Amino acid sequence: MATVSMESETAPLGGTGPMPAAPKEKTVVDRIFYGIGSIAFGVKDTGFTVLLMIFYNQALGLPAATVGFAIMIALVVDAVADPFIGRMSDGVRSRWGRRHPFMLGAALPIAISYYFLWNPPEGLGPDGLFWYLTWLAILIRVFISVYEIPSSALVVDLVRDYDKRTAFMSWRWFFGYVGGLGSNILAFSYFLRPGPDDPGGQLNVQGYADYGLVASLIMLAAIVISSLGTARHIPSFAPPPPRRPFVLAQSAREVWDTLVNKPFLLLAVGTFFASASAGVVAATLTYFRIYFWELTGDQISGLMIGYFAALVTALFFAPWLGAKLGKKRAAIMLSIAAIICSPIMYFSRLLGIAPENGTQMLYVALFVMGFINTTIAVSAGTMGSSMFADVVEYAAVRTGRDSAGLIFSANAFLLKAMSGVGVFGAGLILSFVAFPESAKQGEVPADVLTMLALTEPAVIMALQICGLLAIIAFPINREVHEANLRKIAMQQADEPEIASDL
Repeated sequence: MATVSMESETAPLGGTGPMPAAPKEKTVVDRIFYGIGSIAFGVKDTGFTVLLMIFYNQALGLPAATVGFAIMIALVVDAVADPFIGRMSDGVRSRWGRRHPFMLGAALPIAISYYFLWNPPEGLGPDGLFWYLTWLAILIRVFISVYEIPSSALVVDLVRDYDKRTAFMSWRWFFGYVGGLGSNILAFSYFLRPGPDDPGGQLNVQGYADYGLVASLIMLAAIVISSLGTARHIPSFAPPPPRRPFVLAQSAREVWDTLVNKPFLLLAVGTFFASASAGVVAATLTYFRIYFWELTGDQISGLMIGYFAALVTALFFAPWLGAKLGKKRAAIMLSIAAIICSPIMYFSRLLGIAPENGTQMLYVALFVMGFINTTIAVSAGTMGSSMFADVVEYAAVRTGRDSAGLIFSANAFLLKAMSGVGVFGAGLILSFVAFPESAKQGEVPADVLTMLALTEPAVIMALQICGLLAIIAFPINREVHEANLRKIAMQQADEPEIASDL
């Protein structure tokens, strides 16, 4: 009976064909190359959540609910496309392995489509603008899936250890937020400069166009660097399963067998509610900053410095907390902290205890709470993605197949739901409170702002509580994961006919 070393970073689920080369030792450089590719996802997702609604709604005049509906259409297309992309990346054969052909192939289409999202043709009416937004959102989401699903699934090939996976994922979340925050700092500090008739800078159409160009180039560079940087490990990755004719019924059954298990479903539900809540927060945050707190673009950029400090903190805090408590207990603790901390500033203003707008004390309070909430959010996201990686072996024990791409397609879709459901939910909230279009800073009625500060936190807390309940029931811990690795090793050693399908 074979056993598997818990210290082995790559004890791959086997395929057929030549045996993989001996794995190279993983270093911090490998974590950086793996993580840096998520800059593209961070730029795109933060652009969708923070800037897209205010661009199409306030600058271009499309109703908020219409913008949200366009993004939800793209999200539905995502739901159909992502599992097929993940499934394909599990079975591709090439000298560049299973994942890298998708990653490199998506780089240029992502950059081009993202550029055009922020540069719509002049003269489009409301209907034309709606369909333009809808089709561009679909294209970007599909191309991002073609890159992000195989790229994130690489962690299963790179490392098997329970705690080292969290370290790899912490770098991925770190760079994802660096990409998003960095591009937003550029947007608010450089591109969206205020003018005489636009004190907040949010109506600067040319500024959004320039942002789109720079952001698309950043995404292109991040994808190419990450893809080439991780390519040296391709010879040590498990080969794909044997080629076989495509049969729709059989493929659908295998997808069902892989995804319909208790750990995956619970984690998927928890991640969906957490991502939806984060998406609503991000999509409404710019409205709060400009109209509720009455901040300038430079002040908004200054707050993001605290977010960078939070990223560095979470980069080391998340792996430490996961190793100390286990991923499940760490995720529960972080969820409770998010429920408590996220509404503090809004409720304090409604209760009359927050400092007045324009004061230094208010800015310090926003800075500190932004640091705390970002540390919690990044650490929780890191924990959730690492837990998804552990579901891969859980499913493999029960199905006999390595389905990392398929499982991470679900993770990618749920994370992208942050922008889709977030923008849609934000559109509904803004419509519910009757937030005016083309609004100027300082001119939004006080009762509208009060209703916004009541409605948004209530929605967020409800979503967060639903996510917490799902995570509480998640069954995989360190002992279960290591037992799954041992079972896979025994299957490969004692039943070679099963190993050919793993």
